[in-house]
Amino acid sequence: MTFREFSPTQPVILGFDPGRDKCGLAVMGLDRQLYYHQVVPAKEAIATIDTLRQKFPISLMVMGDQTTAKQWKQRMSQELAEPLNIILVDERYTTLEARDRYWQMYPPKGLTKLLPQSMRQPPRPIDDIVAILLIERYLNRLTESVKS
Repeated sequence: MTFREFSPTQPVILGFDPGRDKCGLAVMGLDRQLYYHQVVPAKEAIATIDTLRQKFPISLMVMGDQTTAKQWKQRMSQELAEPLNIILVDERYTTLEARDRYWQMYPPKGLTKLLPQSMRQPPRPIDDIVAILLIERYLNRLTESVKS
């Protein structure tokens, strides 16, 4: 579990990459400061979200719009302690992007450095990094609509 030492004072966004077996979670401020990210078993996702909402001032959830999104959105509305505003974001190509981001966040060591990046496989699930990318896509969409 990756927590920052301090809690934000401004509202933050919860990123959620839903899956059948595991889910990625991330908490990021509007200033793109990352406060938390973790991959959790799908059966623990709702309880983890409730816990995160007690720790962080989460204003909304950004969720990937693919495979299991509809079922998860329905479950959230029924099972979360308090309702949460959920915005669906296009998650196409996020897994490929997340693999590249993983190596930016955790540079390879040892012999792994010698492999071309396209051949490297992260040593753990990267659903939490997908959740980070979903928040960034949402924030990018917001800033683009402000500019135009």
